[in-house]
Amino acid sequence: MSKPINTCVLGVGLAGLTFHVPFVLALPHIFTLHSVLERNPQTSDGKVYDRFGVSSKIHRTLEQVLADPEIELVIIGTPNQTHYDFAKAALEAGKHDKPVTATVEQAKELGALARSKGLVLYGFQNRRWDSDFLALKRLLALPDTSPQSLGALVEFESHFDRHRKALKGTWKDDPLPAAGQTYDLGSHLIDQALTLFGRPERITAFIQNIRGIGSPEVDDCFTIHFHYSRGPARPYPFTAILRGHILSARSPQLRYIVRGTQGTYVKYGVDIQEEQLKVIPSPGAILEDAYGKEPESIWGTLENMASDGATVKSSIWPSEDAGQYIELFKNLGAAIRHQEDLAVKWEEATAVIEMIELAHKSAREGVTVGVPAI
Repeated sequence: MSKPINTCVLGVGLAGLTFHVPFVLALPHIFTLHSVLERNPQTSDGKVYDRFGVSSKIHRTLEQVLADPEIELVIIGTPNQTHYDFAKAALEAGKHDKPVTATVEQAKELGALARSKGLVLYGFQNRRWDSDFLALKRLLALPDTSPQSLGALVEFESHFDRHRKALKGTWKDDPLPAAGQTYDLGSHLIDQALTLFGRPERITAFIQNIRGIGSPEVDDCFTIHFHYSRGPARPYPFTAILRGHILSARSPQLRYIVRGTQGTYVKYGVDIQEEQLKVIPSPGAILEDAYGKEPESIWGTLENMASDGATVKSSIWPSEDAGQYIELFKNLGAAIRHQEDLAVKWEEATAVIEMIELAHKSAREGVTVGVPAI
């Protein structure tokens, strides 16, 4: 058995304590929570101990982290504008890394640096393991002969909507690099669309601060259209619509509408892992059967054309696979210890940032922009 990977989590706010630390602790055969970066601990043992009863070394500065020879992996959970600098410093210190960046050029630079040093650089696209996304992938994989097949797709609509009239009062409200809902929630919708359909040919985007509060440079609402032309594998022109609205007053919120020549899939409600992770009593709860299981009340619905071409039949499409963010961490560990292929390749994470930059260009200039072929 391989030695667990000595891991340091930078930042113990929402990201660190919700999306990173629990998984490191839940997989002790893969990771050891060696330390955290916590600049101003309010208690003697720090936030991780207060939350989970687990002791780890507390570093007060990034320099202490970089100088610690025992740390192998750095997981960055600090504000977005710090990620590039922190990631570059960690890679230069010979440590594997899991960041995000504000620009394509930064992403490419980090990718080249990681390759030159033989280190793993991993984009945190955990929502590839949302229960509803797994259900959607299973639906789209049905053969056309299945009575529940959607047929040839003509439109895909994916939402992360919220209803929030006031600012959060955090660093996310500040006009800093990679600020705004397009970078925050939009990055996940874009990654899912690229995973399903590949690079679009053109992008049309509408990005704004619709509430008119806080900095006008920090968007709180986006609608991004990915345009795909017909071709050998796509008999109809196809549009993927990615939307995040901050003033959507409904519950549960709309998640997917997928239209095809043989049917339509509609899904409300979001994956429950985030809400579970905020309140789990211990990291071991991630391994329990109830974790990630979507309630049947928010399973998706299908409407399919019957063989007569006139009758519409309705059915439930279950989100029967539990959400599995833990699979990202298992893959990360296997990539570091056993050189397994990355489930989220850095080139894919870079493509997401490229699409965000193009979407902002489209919105800023009021035009549809072309997407460079690769």
